[in-house]
Amino acid sequence: MKYHFFLLFILFSVFGFGQKSKVDLKAIEKSLKSSDSPYNYEKLIFKYKGYPKSLDSIESQYLYYGRNYRSDKISTSEDRFKSLVDAFKQNNFADCIKQGKELYDKDPTNLDILLILLRAYDSVKDGNNFMHHLNQFRALTDGIKSSGDGESEKTAYIVNSVGDEYILLNILNIGQDYTRSSKAMKDSMYDIWEKEGKKIYIKILYLELTN
Repeated sequence: MKYHFFLLFILFSVFGFGQKSKVDLKAIEKSLKSSDSPYNYEKLIFKYKGYPKSLDSIESQYLYYGRNYRSDKISTSEDRFKSLVDAFKQNNFADCIKQGKELYDKDPTNLDILLILLRAYDSVKDGNNFMHHLNQFRALTDGIKSSGDGESEKTAYIVNSVGDEYILLNILNIGQDYTRSSKAMKDSMYDIWEKEGKKIYIKILYLELTN
């Protein structure tokens, strides 16, 4: 994404990193579609929309990575998302919030949409909606942060997209003073961010949509 993420430095500068849990994408896909599973999508999304602070790290992972298996995702390349970005850039926050709410209803775990809504609500000083979406944003990013420690390829942080990678980089305070190298895999890409001998590994998923 082209817009800045200055808000993230404020929001996450004091946030800790919780327990790490291995991401099992096959189990996530199966559980989200099973009505008997405690991780069924409808059950989790109800909790996420109503009281996101109650989600634990495993539930957050199932929601975040489960988005790969939804057929109703909104891409940042779509005109309706670009229209949302344009409304924000033009400081038309009322229209931005209206469009953002419509897209959120269709794709509630989209981090890009949540981030724009956060900034729009912050701009109009709407504290209640800001805090609610912040708690949702925190829940999803906690799911990412619990996917690994980033210290090796085997324990890389796992993200759904390049856009989500840059959100994570801002949370980790990794900036332009890091160099990036990449390694392509069959279903993913590894980005290795390095500075003064310290390396951070991030795995970007390239999954085929499963119906």
